[in-house]
Amino acid sequence: MKAEQISDVITFHGEGPYWDPRRGELLLVDMTEGDLLVRHEDGSFDRHDVHPRLAAVIRGREAGGYVLGVERGFVFADDSFTVLEQGPAAFGDSAVRMNDGGCDTAGRFLCGSMGWEGGFGAGALYSLGRDHGVSTLLSGITVSNGLHFSPDGGTAFFSDTPTGRIDALGYDVDAGVFTDRSTFTVVEPALGMPDGMAIDAEGGIWTALYGGGAVARYDASGRLAEHIPLPVTNVTACAFGGPELRTLFITTTQENIPKGSESSAGALFAVEAGVAGAPLPMFRG
Repeated sequence: MKAEQISDVITFHGEGPYWDPRRGELLLVDMTEGDLLVRHEDGSFDRHDVHPRLAAVIRGREAGGYVLGVERGFVFADDSFTVLEQGPAAFGDSAVRMNDGGCDTAGRFLCGSMGWEGGFGAGALYSLGRDHGVSTLLSGITVSNGLHFSPDGGTAFFSDTPTGRIDALGYDVDAGVFTDRSTFTVVEPALGMPDGMAIDAEGGIWTALYGGGAVARYDASGRLAEHIPLPVTNVTACAFGGPELRTLFITTTQENIPKGSESSAGALFAVEAGVAGAPLPMFRG
């Protein structure tokens, strides 16, 4: 497999790719700029100034529009991102920001945080309920990343990036709480650190390798099955998309890269994955 660059440098800190099956388009964020980008079928982009501190999270709402994770809580947007409705705050600490997350199979939106300066244990994982109530599911997280659910909803895959692990957490879908936690796989330090992830229809987990210049696939048993290099050191996230969910879109960042040293940092990449992605649940609130 070979990753192909499919855009110019379009972000400083690209994150959170999300394929919206309703519009057949890829959405992603330029996090530190507060912009949301929409990639159309012809490869062109629209850019929307959404929030000064847009987190790396976008998910569709079954009722239409989107739910967005922003610096310390949530915002709801219409389909064109021109009407924004302030949602609930999750926390008030200005030293902490939202970072990544996803929806469970019951339609809740789970979103995790991290310290702006990467403070150890400063983050947490929050759940936005269908009634827009917010609860805390995990605490003591340093850099919350990933978060995808198995098709039956009973297992969540999650990374606290500095640990170098992808964990599997048992999940009670009805109650919306975790029941246990185990290690799904350990990412070898030489490969980089696990960042944003995607899940395929065979139960494989694809993770961006921040600092490792690649995306890796771990099969359902946690074994390293694919390693796809990119010409960019800091790879941030990935998502399946395309008509049959067989294209893996990959975001990258200029963050922590000496200016001008990597001409493709901040561009969007794609690879034909050879396996279909799992459809993602939407937010039902």
